[in-house]
Amino acid sequence: MSEITEQQSVIHVRNALKRLGAHGEVRRLDDSARTAKEAADALGIEVGQIASSLIFLADAKPVLVIASGKHRVNTDSIATILAVNEVTKATADDVRQATGFAIGGVAPVGHPEPLPTIIDISLSQYDQVWAAGGHPHYVFPTTYDELLRITGGEAAEVNV
Repeated sequence: MSEITEQQSVIHVRNALKRLGAHGEVRRLDDSARTAKEAADALGIEVGQIASSLIFLADAKPVLVIASGKHRVNTDSIATILAVNEVTKATADDVRQATGFAIGGVAPVGHPEPLPTIIDISLSQYDQVWAAGGHPHYVFPTTYDELLRITGGEAAEVNV
């Protein structure tokens, strides 16, 4: 995906969710949801219910980690899970290239190519979680099980 507008980005995520049979509707927040705390405050929920889509480079190849907003990702744990030598945080350019989205609005779906995905198992404790909808002002509700299904992700502890 090349540089796209806010509206195109959100429509792209809505279409991807529909194609994947997801149930939640993408909605606009008045305030930015660029961080998990901002999103949780805007939605009136616990920060742990935010499913943050984060891009890392595993031996220089992009990987998506969907982490609970209450966790920091342990890159050593991710390297062990993926059986790679090194996991580093991606740059803003790496994120845009791998996902088509800007940091703060990375959706768990709708990327140009499927990404290896790890999903924080602690998200399973919530009946509903919220993920970015392609732009920092857009989010959608989902469940842990639905995230696993629509991303083809692997469940793991990401903050160990």
